[in-house]
Amino acid sequence: MKHTYTITGMTCNGCRTFVEDTLNEIPEVEKAFVNLETSEAIVEISQPFSAKILQDVLPSKYSISEKTISSLDSKIIEKSELQQLFPLFLIFGYITITSILLNIKPWEINGFMLDFMGLFYIVFSFFKLLDLKGFPESFRMYDPLARAIPFYGWIYPFIEVVLGVLFLMRIEISIALMVTLIILGITTIGVIKTLLDKKSIQCACLGTALKLPMTQATFIENSIMIIMAIMMLIK
Repeated sequence: MKHTYTITGMTCNGCRTFVEDTLNEIPEVEKAFVNLETSEAIVEISQPFSAKILQDVLPSKYSISEKTISSLDSKIIEKSELQQLFPLFLIFGYITITSILLNIKPWEINGFMLDFMGLFYIVFSFFKLLDLKGFPESFRMYDPLARAIPFYGWIYPFIEVVLGVLFLMRIEISIALMVTLIILGITTIGVIKTLLDKKSIQCACLGTALKLPMTQATFIENSIMIIMAIMMLIK
């Protein structure tokens, strides 16, 4: 069952994260997503309980009250999540089609994978660089290395730019592949943990300009890159 609650007292993204993490720790809560802009929390619960239980686990500065949500509203919310992922699917499609066209005559699988990985990094780094100040904060919410070393979040978009150029220019491919395995491997570990913990956070794969939710799509896109890197290294 999904319930919507109005929450007052949140003033920043840190407040939002704290409230969301606190609600997700309640045993009866299957998944909680907090929206700072609307001051609302969408909570999936396994059994009925009152809003007082939610209020009791939060500090007094936060006030929470229940809003009614119909089955129609629930469908709209689910549809909205898919619509939010549309830019990711569209960009992925453009990268795939472009990589195919660049290597179709004659067909060259190695060239396809190198162009795909190169375009992936260049395009995704572009969106991260649109908001270089906001990206590190969003990235560190799920990347273990960015959380441990904040500076890593600041240089990560530039690492992607360099890797993209190396793949497209066919320079030091082996080094670029190994770096890909390391950085995407670390990120994927964080993504898996976030998904298993059922945390609803913003995915920073396309920076902060496009507000994408963290879903299995993030895991899939990283996995595709990792698999390609392994295949290229084996060859």
